[in-house]
Amino acid sequence: MENKKLLSILTRRDFFQTCAGGVGSIALAQLLMKEGLGSQVSGGSNPLAPRTSHFAGKAKNVIFLFQAGAPSQVDLFDPKPELQRWHGTPLPPSMTKHLQLAFIKPDAKVLASPRVFKRYGQSGMEISDYLPHLSQHADDICLIRSMATEAVNHHPGQSFLQTGSPLVGRPSLGAWTIYGLGSEGQDLPGFVVLPSGRGTSGGVSNWASGFLPTHYSGVPFRSGEDPIPYLSSPEGINIESQAARLKAINDLNMERYLATGDREIASRIAAYELAFRMQAEAPKILDFSDESPATMEMYGVGQEPMKDYARNCLMARRLVERGVRFVMLAHASWDHHENLDEKLKENCEITDQPAAALLKDLKQRGLLDETLVIWGGEFGRTPMGQATEVATNPGRDHHPNAFSMWMAGGGIQGGQVIGKTDDFGLEVVEDEVHIHDLHATILHCLGFDHTRLTYRHQGREFRLTDVAGEVVHKALI
Repeated sequence: MENKKLLSILTRRDFFQTCAGGVGSIALAQLLMKEGLGSQVSGGSNPLAPRTSHFAGKAKNVIFLFQAGAPSQVDLFDPKPELQRWHGTPLPPSMTKHLQLAFIKPDAKVLASPRVFKRYGQSGMEISDYLPHLSQHADDICLIRSMATEAVNHHPGQSFLQTGSPLVGRPSLGAWTIYGLGSEGQDLPGFVVLPSGRGTSGGVSNWASGFLPTHYSGVPFRSGEDPIPYLSSPEGINIESQAARLKAINDLNMERYLATGDREIASRIAAYELAFRMQAEAPKILDFSDESPATMEMYGVGQEPMKDYARNCLMARRLVERGVRFVMLAHASWDHHENLDEKLKENCEITDQPAAALLKDLKQRGLLDETLVIWGGEFGRTPMGQATEVATNPGRDHHPNAFSMWMAGGGIQGGQVIGKTDDFGLEVVEDEVHIHDLHATILHCLGFDHTRLTYRHQGREFRLTDVAGEVVHKALI
């Protein structure tokens, strides 16, 4: 390290150490002033404070309906009647020899979709009969049928979708969003993860902060009716004693931080303080008693089989209302290698009504224009079938070359279909949208030039879109 830089660091530390109580004593003291406890806790300045974007974005918040495991686009969003003619026979080798396939061989037999597609809305968008509720919002969504990715298996595929890289260790889309914009809700995490289903293959890497400071990571809630454990203090512990304990912990952490400059210690201080504030605010989020019976019924809260996903969708709306910047609903698993028709039906029955209710609820509350909603998985499924010894009905293999996702609200022009795949759904033939392009478009909706939202790590500037990515202007209002 250069002597000049070292002296600068030492001088800066000396300044902090000579301040009365340290500069970090301000933030939590202000937050607790209303409790008469402002002098009892020494905290760090809030790393999630709202920040200004490069330009005025249409979206203020993001809700990512992450369908982990990869839904079958040819059974939900991209009808391929030509498959009926080829059903039960292999496609010519010239069409399949270049495909990345995880389990099946290129000569696997074509599996025509048994689903019925109809046109909906003024746009005439074709959507499967497995999505009767979402189909009523055809004019609100922008359906992208020409998605493409570079990963053929789930963990790297989910990593690519959420971080822009198949390698674990990069910051997630949610972390980049919080890094760029901060959060408007100061008593809740800026990035919340609401899981359901069996769990994602990528796990925590789907919402981790990577090489960004840890306070930009997603905070996972638990599935079900008790998503945040230990909100209440143990018997005999009042707010005064808890504040005193937090002050002592923060004082020790601050002393170590000033001695080392380790940013993770600063993240730890911020996490303790946020957890303290959440004890007052989070119970309000979890209490649905202020929701009307009509709203609860619309989402399907308490109804099988959708009850957990319905709670998560309603929770997502309540979170963005209170300033949470990024909410991920991680539902797994759509990995249907066998019994496709039956299992796809099950997942659609879980997710269709709540997702449609979320769009309707956001729209009627005037929140959809400023909330970007994204729906999709890490890749698609093959038009060829896959059968196993235990399968009573075939499924489909992984397919990164061509799949579907949709977006709505937050600067997105609804009622349109972008892109086109060939007659079999094998390849994109019009307006390909790579994952990097999707990320560039999301960041644009939030007010960022994706090439300028960077973070210096290991001697170079990193960004979510790596060295690629183009904004999909057709998708925008």
